[in-house]
Amino acid sequence: MTLEAILAYLHISAILALVVFISSEAALCRAEWMNPTIVKRLTTVDRIYGIAALAVLATGFARIYLGVKGSGYYWGNWLLHAKLGMFIVVGLISIAPTRRFIRWNKALQQTGALPAPEEVRQARKLVMLQAHIIPFIPLAAVFLARGFGAKG
Repeated sequence: MTLEAILAYLHISAILALVVFISSEAALCRAEWMNPTIVKRLTTVDRIYGIAALAVLATGFARIYLGVKGSGYYWGNWLLHAKLGMFIVVGLISIAPTRRFIRWNKALQQTGALPAPEEVRQARKLVMLQAHIIPFIPLAAVFLARGFGAKG
């Protein structure tokens, strides 16, 4: 019982970190606010966001394999697959902004150039898309935890 509570706490903490850092990216990634400090900060915030995403994944798998319900319960439920699918979609969407932030940071260091406003707007759209998909993942989780979607 204690292990289950600790795993739940770690998973929720990782999810909260993920939400904080995608929100930070959304707040910072604005064409009208772009300056050298923001470019550097976006790179750092995105790196922490990636670490938080890995923590969400690791703690989620820990709950599947070490939790009281057991892996059979989770893998046999379509809601887990929906959660993982959304998580993978968010991860795939995050690749483009991450690459842009790294490129912007390199350009800033080499030439002092800031990204073009249109490129910032495109990156922000992708960050916002992630931020709008993420809340549906815990929605699937609460139904999964209450037995919805289980076979039988």
